[in-house]
Amino acid sequence: MSTPQLRIVRFITVALLAGTIIGIGALSPLLAQPVPPALWKQGQPEALKDSTLAPVPQPPAPLAADKIPLNKIKVPPGFKVELYASGINNARAMTLGSKGTLFVSSRVVGNVYALVDKGGKHEVKTIAKGLDMPNGIAFRDGTLYVAAQNRIMKWEGIEDNLDNPGEPVVVIDSLPKHLAHGWKFLAFGPDGKLYFNIGAPCNICLPPETNANISRINPDGTGYEYVARGVRMSVGFDWHPETKELYFANHGRDWLGDDVPNDTLHQVSGRNVPHFGYPFCHQGDVLDPDFGKGRACSEFNPPLLKLGPHVAPIGMIFYTGTMFPPEYKNRIFIAQRGSWNRTEKLGYGITTVTLAMGQPAKQEGFASGWLENNQPWGRPAYVYQMPDGALLVSDDYAGAIYRISYSR
Repeated sequence: MSTPQLRIVRFITVALLAGTIIGIGALSPLLAQPVPPALWKQGQPEALKDSTLAPVPQPPAPLAADKIPLNKIKVPPGFKVELYASGINNARAMTLGSKGTLFVSSRVVGNVYALVDKGGKHEVKTIAKGLDMPNGIAFRDGTLYVAAQNRIMKWEGIEDNLDNPGEPVVVIDSLPKHLAHGWKFLAFGPDGKLYFNIGAPCNICLPPETNANISRINPDGTGYEYVARGVRMSVGFDWHPETKELYFANHGRDWLGDDVPNDTLHQVSGRNVPHFGYPFCHQGDVLDPDFGKGRACSEFNPPLLKLGPHVAPIGMIFYTGTMFPPEYKNRIFIAQRGSWNRTEKLGYGITTVTLAMGQPAKQEGFASGWLENNQPWGRPAYVYQMPDGALLVSDDYAGAIYRISYSR
């Protein structure tokens, strides 16, 4: 015969067990919810759901200087590649201060660095930490401008305060914020305005009016204007030294195949705000299988040049220096960070584009060697022309900056 105490224990045990079962039953619909796909899988067709293609993961740390195989980087005769700086985790965009400080952004790490020359070596100072994807940086009149996801900030008199930069002044903080293509490029145009991109918040979608464009503001944050629309993701642009027209590189969508679409180079001409096709038309002649229905590519501004499928053109500049041979004057240098949405990887180098009146634009390889056996050891991200005419190339994968010079 059970005692009253034992009956109470049994009752409590049964009640707890029943409650647990009911609780699990109530939670089961939540537990059964499918895990949402990774952002980079968005737009992946059912036929490719088992594809092994995936973005190249960022290394946990930059390569040590003695581990960077400079001898593998191939450039034309007369050019030389040297290691300018190393140990800069995820080195991205660069800009030079008026007192010789090289500022470098780090999109993944969230830092901004200052490189100061100390007897021929470059001391690295961290001037900002924990920012939200601070990719774009620009310098003017003693002030450093940095673009994070939804805001642009500035540090005035920064070169006099590298060890204690203080809090930045917010220029604008109302920009769209999203993980997919949320990082910005930043540059001052010939008109003195500050230009930046706002990428599409997806691989392929009908973006809000606020997205998929290149925009500009006055340096104080006023006078917001759109410059170009239908731009999926441009994180590199520059102005022609003579015509002052804006040229930009653009990333095509993923998951249409190994060879489609090409990433592209574009020219912005005229006073109206041109539309360059996204999401309806890709590379100027390929209608999107979903968003292109009922549209025609002739509705949109075509690209100036197809750069190659999935090559990821990041930084681009017009070369205006005198160090390189005369034929390089006013050529565009483009850093191709390299593909992931392609079986055989492509890009991972630097190309040049020659523009000639009445002639089609022509792309040529300039520097290569960062890709071996379909695997990268480095990824060129941005290019920057120094006052002496040498080019700096940032490598966000190896965490390095290279200097490319020429001697006759």
